[in-house]
Amino acid sequence: MAAIRAALPRQAALIQGLALAVALAPAVQAQQPRKVIVLDRIVAVVNNEVITRSDLDEGARLAAQQLKQQGTPPPPRGVLEKQVLERLISGRVLLQLAKETGLRVDDSELDRAIQRIAQENKLALPGLRAALERDGVPFSRFREDIRNEIVLARLREREVDNRIVVTDSEIDNFISTQQARAERGEEFNFSHILVTVPENASPAQIQARRARAEQALEQLRSGADFRQVAASFSEAPDALQGGAMGWRDAARLPTLFLEALQTTQVGAVSPLLRSANGFHVLKLNDRRSSTAPVIVRQTRVRHILIKTNELVPEAEARRRLVSLKERLDNKADFAALARQYSEDSSNARGGDLGWLSPGDTVPEFERAMNALDPGQISEPVQSPFGWHLIQVLERRNEDMSKERLRLEARRALHARKSDESYQEWVRQQRDQAYIEYRLEER
Repeated sequence: MAAIRAALPRQAALIQGLALAVALAPAVQAQQPRKVIVLDRIVAVVNNEVITRSDLDEGARLAAQQLKQQGTPPPPRGVLEKQVLERLISGRVLLQLAKETGLRVDDSELDRAIQRIAQENKLALPGLRAALERDGVPFSRFREDIRNEIVLARLREREVDNRIVVTDSEIDNFISTQQARAERGEEFNFSHILVTVPENASPAQIQARRARAEQALEQLRSGADFRQVAASFSEAPDALQGGAMGWRDAARLPTLFLEALQTTQVGAVSPLLRSANGFHVLKLNDRRSSTAPVIVRQTRVRHILIKTNELVPEAEARRRLVSLKERLDNKADFAALARQYSEDSSNARGGDLGWLSPGDTVPEFERAMNALDPGQISEPVQSPFGWHLIQVLERRNEDMSKERLRLEARRALHARKSDESYQEWVRQQRDQAYIEYRLEER
């Protein structure tokens, strides 16, 4: 499954770090040969649900496969199982919370998400099925994994992201600081190991966790491969990806990480770092910076949106837009129809969305918009929001260096707060759950 790149709606980017936990969540088990009778057993209890040995074995198989595809030797089986079990537990806790609070994804939305995944991987749906089967992943399991990813993205958005506030004074301070001027355009590619410390930990617990982190750091300084050490020691969500964080804007990084990376040579590891979440070790893989002007191709666009629901299925929404498109082709006024029929807040402006920059809207809308000439009206276009008719009004090239600085500052501050708050929130959910370990050493 690691070979299939999941291209979910934009909010799916918010769930980084839990994708593997979801992918390891039990859904459909592979059939056993008839002559073999397998007696499953419980390896963990999470509230009123259980995680079984077969769940764990399948998760460990997928995790080992993913590590091998990345060129990282898997850690010893016992270490790998413990890592996988922790991710299974976290995923189960959050999915239970989502279910209790009524979060759900219907089949039509799930079908659209899977279709986008196939398109992003340049595959038709049968080709996607075949690729998954070659990786030993039943398609029914894959569907439930994607459903769970979308649910978790919405859970994070509701419980964490929507509660984060970035004030104008914070933005003003960020823009005016020497740090912001130095960080503008600076990016770091780094890897990360986290050894967590429980909330309200005793001095003995803290010392034990510090000793574990120091053991990992000692192995790294002795020349051990960072990816393998991360897979063995790290308790961060990215541990089974070798701790790779990829390229991150300096402005998005916690101050603790930024200060460490700024004083670390490329290829070297940081000293042991302490935060509220635990102990960290960073490796700086590369750094880059760019202060070139930001020239953006902008599009002024308007649209008519018909939303789908239980009363308005996909076919009916599309039929309504086909009818409106015929009227537009016969010289009906777009703005008047948008005010009358569009189910978007832009209807009061005749559907006018103003000037849009790349990334301002969902991929389906943006692709259709980019394919239109000024004045041209699209055929009905489907997106996660419903069905659209899109008309491009005009285009321009704009230097957004100054205009977007404030928006970039807001996004950077929001992302920084979100990343920090999310890890703490997940830990709190685990602390509030009943978790019983029954995994026996092999």
